[in-house]
Amino acid sequence: MSWTPRLATLDDVPALEELIPLSVRVLQAPYYSAAQMAAAMGPVFGVDRQLISDGTYFVVEDAGVIIGCGGWSRRKSLFGADTARAAEDAMLDPATDPARIRAFFIHPDWARRGIGKAILTACESAIIAAGFPQAELVATLAGEPLYLVCGYSEAERYEIPMSGGLTLPAVRMTKRLAP
Repeated sequence: MSWTPRLATLDDVPALEELIPLSVRVLQAPYYSAAQMAAAMGPVFGVDRQLISDGTYFVVEDAGVIIGCGGWSRRKSLFGADTARAAEDAMLDPATDPARIRAFFIHPDWARRGIGKAILTACESAIIAAGFPQAELVATLAGEPLYLVCGYSEAERYEIPMSGGLTLPAVRMTKRLAP
């Protein structure tokens, strides 16, 4: 099936607030403990309304139900929900900074059907149109295979610090999109 992402609106936030925890609890479970996932809900995994307001966040629907989401940003943050930031993010300079790929979540019943790839393709097209020649992201261990297959390469592996002394292993990845 061919998926057509559309730009998210603030009216989509309630559906995203249901989709994201479901996606995390099921698709991240083989990679992270329940405690890691619980600590990451909010600061790492959550809705970023700034992406929606910037017109850089996409959703895919089936019969009017959101089954996938993800976006890109021309702002500094690499990951995280808007609840983890006190102020608006600084803007990036396309001449010196890579755009950010952000906040991809797929409904577990729809995983591995091309939804993430369709959203990523829409993001990359928009990034190039905005004048950014490169993209950067922080992948979860569950998301890393998608990004590898789509031409991203590992820049570094690291641990995201969270509450309770927990950490979340992640992979910073990059891809050149335009010459």
